[in-house]
Amino acid sequence: MKVIVLGGAGDMGSRAAEDLVASEGVTQVTIADRNVEAAQEIAKKLEGKGADLVIKEIDANDHEALVEAIRGHDVAASALGPFYIFEAKLVRAAIEAGVDYCSICDDWDPAEQVIDNYSEEAKKKGVTVIIGLGTSPGLSNVSVCHLTRQMDKVRKVDVAVYLPLDMGGGPAALQHGLHIMSGNVPAWRDGKRVMVRACSDKRVVEFPKFGKKKVWNMGHSEPATIPRFMPGVEEVNFHMGLGLGANLGVYMSKLGFFEKESRVDTLTRVIYSLDKLISGSEPDMGAVRVDVWGEKDGKEVHRMLCGTGQMREGTGLSLSVGALMLGKKQILTEEGGVYAPEACLEPHNFLVYLNERGLQGFEDIEMTKPVI
Repeated sequence: MKVIVLGGAGDMGSRAAEDLVASEGVTQVTIADRNVEAAQEIAKKLEGKGADLVIKEIDANDHEALVEAIRGHDVAASALGPFYIFEAKLVRAAIEAGVDYCSICDDWDPAEQVIDNYSEEAKKKGVTVIIGLGTSPGLSNVSVCHLTRQMDKVRKVDVAVYLPLDMGGGPAALQHGLHIMSGNVPAWRDGKRVMVRACSDKRVVEFPKFGKKKVWNMGHSEPATIPRFMPGVEEVNFHMGLGLGANLGVYMSKLGFFEKESRVDTLTRVIYSLDKLISGSEPDMGAVRVDVWGEKDGKEVHRMLCGTGQMREGTGLSLSVGALMLGKKQILTEEGGVYAPEACLEPHNFLVYLNERGLQGFEDIEMTKPVI
């Protein structure tokens, strides 16, 4: 299997590349990035650890060159963000190249865009596209499927994420964070898609290790994809907490500060510069919690899955595992098209793969009841 990792020199992409190089069945990993020097440094560290390594310089705005770079691989795995700028371009290129594609796209708007605009084209070409395959979305969506397997009917899904500002991820992750706090974002209420002002719905959620934290509604793709692929669900919500400084960010969001791209770019540069000055050598841990309410044998039931970890680990490894399952055709559909993880990944197998890589989910806040 030959895999090209788009954005493979970044935090998440490099973690996916590390895992893919050492994975059974992978013969070549192409680290594709505009930062060739960083890609070469990563390749040096991975040399001799498994699959052959190739370095390729790419420009996501050069369609023809992007198609040519992707062509000839079995899977394209993308960590190239921000996705509200690049995802549609990458999906289009992968379909034209005839190569299956998965990405960690975590913005709701490109997720809806590529499902609406590229599903038929991907289906005609027999290309499978899986979007939103990181920690959240991604692992969160698969967790929903795992929790609902023992239910007759799903009523409500809540996904909550706690990420301190010192979370790592680089400038693209910061741009994403500001983007999802701007404007109106989707939620699914009473069986209907509604648009709600970002950061207008504050809740308190209890996370493992961190305890009770304030979280706000933001623009991730779970409320946009779960109702599409799991018909009958009545409510889907996504909320995120950001630790120290969150209140200031929420205040700026309510003032509409993040709705101009020039402001987002400037603020990203400032925050990233400060983060490099004050951060420690290791990014802080974060936490994810997924709650599902439904019905079993006529009775109301509630199930929960949670866990902690670094964003680079959870997101990069989720992308790697998804790429492996896609390349090995260990998916629930034989038909091409654009899907979210809940539509085509068998949840138990996905969670087992992650467990083998040291990522474990739990059914209790104390983290004493492992899922696998």
